[in-house]
Amino acid sequence: MYTDKVMDHFMNPRNVGEIEDADGVGQVGNAKCGDIMKIYLKIEDEIIKDAKFKTFGCGSAIATSSMATEMIIGKTIKEALDLTNKAVADALDGLPPAKMHCSVLAEQAVKSALIDYATKNNIYIEGLEDIQIDDDHDHHHDEEE
Repeated sequence: MYTDKVMDHFMNPRNVGEIEDADGVGQVGNAKCGDIMKIYLKIEDEIIKDAKFKTFGCGSAIATSSMATEMIIGKTIKEALDLTNKAVADALDGLPPAKMHCSVLAEQAVKSALIDYATKNNIYIEGLEDIQIDDDHDHHHDEEE
């Protein structure tokens, strides 16, 4: 059911934790669905120097958070903005259909952190204005296991 990469990122997640003086912090998810992701970014000269996460959720939520941080460290803000849930799922060699919402949360957590960074620094980042963060995504946990 789960790929080896999903299991690896679940059992050995990368970049777990928080950045105390983070330049941007994004949290998405809700208690109703049970998946909550918080991503912390350290940004210097428009490059993501570090990314950490804390996720409360299922194994797929942890794996997608881990992979998303791996995919954006060392990237420019623009490259991080281009991160898609499909790219995260593909990097994990796929997710079961009922778990695709986890990759959506990972994408949205990264983008939420970039919105926070732009707001804190009163800067305009092209592409941010079009982003819609949807914490009330549709899925059903009782169908997943």
